[in-house]
Amino acid sequence: MPSSDSPEIRVGLAGFGPAGSFFHAPLIAATPGLRLAAVVTRDPDRAERVRAGYPGTAVVPTVDDLWGRCDLVVIATPNRTHVPMATEALKAGLPVVVDKPLAGAAAEARDLVRLARDRGLMLTVFQNRRWDGDFLTLRRLLPELGEVHRFESRFERWRPVPKGGWRESGGPEEVGGTLYDLGSHLVDQALRLFGPVSGVYAETDVRRAGVRNDDDAFVALTHRNGTRSHLWMSAVAADLGPRFRVLGSRASYVKWGLDPQEERLRAGERPDAADFGPGGSSGAGTGWGVEAPERWGTVGAGGDTRRVPTEPGAYQRFYEGVVACLRDGAPPPVEPGGAVDTIAVLEAAALSAARGQVVALPGAEE
Repeated sequence: MPSSDSPEIRVGLAGFGPAGSFFHAPLIAATPGLRLAAVVTRDPDRAERVRAGYPGTAVVPTVDDLWGRCDLVVIATPNRTHVPMATEALKAGLPVVVDKPLAGAAAEARDLVRLARDRGLMLTVFQNRRWDGDFLTLRRLLPELGEVHRFESRFERWRPVPKGGWRESGGPEEVGGTLYDLGSHLVDQALRLFGPVSGVYAETDVRRAGVRNDDDAFVALTHRNGTRSHLWMSAVAADLGPRFRVLGSRASYVKWGLDPQEERLRAGERPDAADFGPGGSSGAGTGWGVEAPERWGTVGAGGDTRRVPTEPGAYQRFYEGVVACLRDGAPPPVEPGGAVDTIAVLEAAALSAARGQVVALPGAEE
């Protein structure tokens, strides 16, 4: 655990693929109180990108090389390695951030949460989509919608030619595919909005040649409060549906298009850049995470609708929450028990798809 009088929390980042390079590294570097001290990668090109983009950051070949160099470990390696690497870090006495999904099975996730609790260490999961602008907007609008009967949520892409890599070609043992990759976000958001689930029905398919993990999936959740969540995730959607379509007893909220933060991070931008300060302009809005008016969603009923501004997205809040947890004893930005709930639903969805039937869940995980 970092000492309270240390000026910075030294961060060791395991993995510099898309998750590590586009999301974690820039957000860590943009967060006051954090310093990217070391990155684990054996890839020469990635190592060069680390040195060029983060001068002074050490490049090391194994996660074991992080133990003496950091106060916090961030795991952004392939999904199958999340549990063993997080276990090693916790046993080494270090708090841990794990990229989603936390695990492939709820039992593994529970064991990890128990280990962190027994060691008195922070364990949190990078569910960054909790800070999507459209999701924050929907949370604000829920009282206006009345009782939500159906929540429709989509992460759809058009990628008819596989990109390759472990997510598509590695097989189920990699905990890849759209269900665990994109579904981790969709299920987490549904649980945050509407609470525990009593039943899960799912359909998963492999549509493209050469792909071994599901690339097209649908999940239907029955929440205990009566809301039904219909979640689509796909790499083969030739016509993209709305990001959100939320139908309530008084009004609906419909939103098209994705939050702009991922696009900006992939373009090399960061939330601490001068262009995103007060009065700065990104070209798509004003300020980091701000969405242009033409992309706003609509609220209303029966054809009487109005456009509503999208709340600014704020992925930076995740790592600000990590600092507050480690420095001030605040709750972690994502409670690990909630991440276990998400894994339990995804595990039930995989079982449902295999059996072709609804899978009952006895209750939310602790």
